[in-house]
Amino acid sequence: MAKAIWNNTVIAESDDFKVVEGNLYFPPDSVNREYFKDSDKTSVCPWKGLAHYYSVEVDGQDNDSAAWYYPEPSAAASEIKGYVAFWKGVTVEK
Repeated sequence: MAKAIWNNTVIAESDDFKVVEGNLYFPPDSVNREYFKDSDKTSVCPWKGLAHYYSVEVDGQDNDSAAWYYPEPSAAASEIKGYVAFWKGVTVEK
């Protein structure tokens, strides 16, 4: 079971994760949406495509753009469509 934890709270948990370039991507239905809000941030990966971000908020503490996902990835990255990965202090355990 993989878990994403921030501010001592499990924000995502699943056995059905994908690993790409060393990052664990959690399926969309494994993310606890009450802690997520859309971010304006985007970035481009040369082979995965355009990434969008979520900010994570737990107990009044905001972690801006701490999660990313590919809503329309390239064909090469289609297995992670909508899956969510983390950084910026979010601990990911498996």
